[in-house]
Amino acid sequence: MLVILFWFGVVGVLFSYFLYPLILGFIPRRSGIGKEYAQASALQRVSLIVTAHNEAHRIQEKIENCLALDYPELEIIVASDASTDDTDQIVLEYEGRGVKLARAEERKGKEHAQLQAIKRATGDILIFSDVATSIPEDALGRMVRYFDDPSVGAVSSEDRFVSRDGSVVGEGAYVRYEMWLRGLESDRAGLVGLSGSFFAARRSVCDEWDIYSPSDFNTALNCARHGRVAVTAPDVLGHYQDVADASKEYQRKIRTIIRGLTALSRHLEVLNPFRFGWFSFQVFGHKLMRWAVPWFQVLLFITSILLAGHGFIYTLALLVQILFYGVVIAGHLKPGLRDRTAFKIPYFFVQVNLAIARATIDFLKGRRMTVWTPSKR
Repeated sequence: MLVILFWFGVVGVLFSYFLYPLILGFIPRRSGIGKEYAQASALQRVSLIVTAHNEAHRIQEKIENCLALDYPELEIIVASDASTDDTDQIVLEYEGRGVKLARAEERKGKEHAQLQAIKRATGDILIFSDVATSIPEDALGRMVRYFDDPSVGAVSSEDRFVSRDGSVVGEGAYVRYEMWLRGLESDRAGLVGLSGSFFAARRSVCDEWDIYSPSDFNTALNCARHGRVAVTAPDVLGHYQDVADASKEYQRKIRTIIRGLTALSRHLEVLNPFRFGWFSFQVFGHKLMRWAVPWFQVLLFITSILLAGHGFIYTLALLVQILFYGVVIAGHLKPGLRDRTAFKIPYFFVQVNLAIARATIDFLKGRRMTVWTPSKR
């Protein structure tokens, strides 16, 4: 029995990060990829929805960024999540330049505020963005062109972090891995989650708007419901600054995971392969199995201890884990070591999985994260 549990732990730890993308590589790519589509006779009407809560210190900069975008007759709507500072007043000052305010009178979270803007939007394509995200001038035109493919229901940008000195960061191994994995999913059954800070969707995809599920996941799910796909756009970038207080990043991860667990628990039907096909497998592999990794780690470590001395493979597995966690502990005690790849990747991996474990426990205790507070950047 212990041997079975040991190998169960091994497969569980490896599946989401290694076996899942390997399996994706054998799944046929969806038809139409790379095909040229005729340009529409007229540009699609676009509504840009910016979600804000108490953003008086930077909403003006965001609006100016939106007004400078190169897209004709762009409708700009700021969705205020019951802001109590001067955010709404600043937005109203731009009414003469075509900026609209859609205010949620009761604070029920980001998705509820977005819904108020969706009701007012007139665009065929709805583009969602956070205040912290800076959009390049030509990004909307690039993003909208993906909708020339009738099978595409939503388009996700790719994130680029900007450091305090203004330089672009975030090109590490983990980010490159995630972008590579996104590409695999995009070419198959579509993304299982978009970049929540900057993405676009057809108006029809937004008809079923669950205010209690993260819009980045719910939009991808709605695409699957409509027989469409959500795709990644490597040539469409959204720039935003790192979190101002790095110590708050751990808490941000916990909030994000709780929101993801909440979404999956509300839409368990997405795991039904008879209804959603390969999209169900991608949700299982990318979401559910990744959230299970910390528990597989615990199982693997305990069974390795109990089986050590009963075979070379078990002893080796225990020694490798001790070395791995030793590197993490060293990186924790001496932060300077984290600048080295040999320490940075293991430390980040463990930090993420500690956040997943904490979020899972909090979720099972009944904690939910419907009310949204933007990270300070």
